[in-house]
Amino acid sequence: MKTGNLSVTWLEASTTDDLESSDRELTEEAIQASENAYAPYSKFCVGAAVRLDNGIILKGTNVENAAFPSGICAERSVVACAVSNYPGHKIEAMAIAARTSHGLTSEPVTPCGNCRQVIAEEEFRRSNNIRIILYGKERILIFEKGNDLLPFQFDRNSLSSLLH
Repeated sequence: MKTGNLSVTWLEASTTDDLESSDRELTEEAIQASENAYAPYSKFCVGAAVRLDNGIILKGTNVENAAFPSGICAERSVVACAVSNYPGHKIEAMAIAARTSHGLTSEPVTPCGNCRQVIAEEEFRRSNNIRIILYGKERILIFEKGNDLLPFQFDRNSLSSLLH
């Protein structure tokens, strides 16, 4: 039997002023997107913004539905928008922000498992890392790749091993 070790590295900023201008802009777009969320059941409004390799920024929000699980998370919403409308372009970075009835969350909110899998699949499909910026009023976490959030993701290679 062997022992493995997993190490994840991230940057931490105190405010958006500490971010590079491109990350600050993307984070501000995610914060703005959270205001457009439709979350009448959970009251947990999430906004996500992605920057494509052509510089275009797209936004997505969570959209809840009384018929659970028919809703969609902000992260999957914006990835679907990017893939559908800009199929020839890669996602370079994604910022995520959330708010409740008390305002923006103090701590950064991480993507759910389904969203992590979608981000990981997009990285795998396009052979590129997606920079992830998680906003919180108290601190902002920056990961250089989505794979850091889901290091043992199920991918195309997993499927091929099932078929053999």
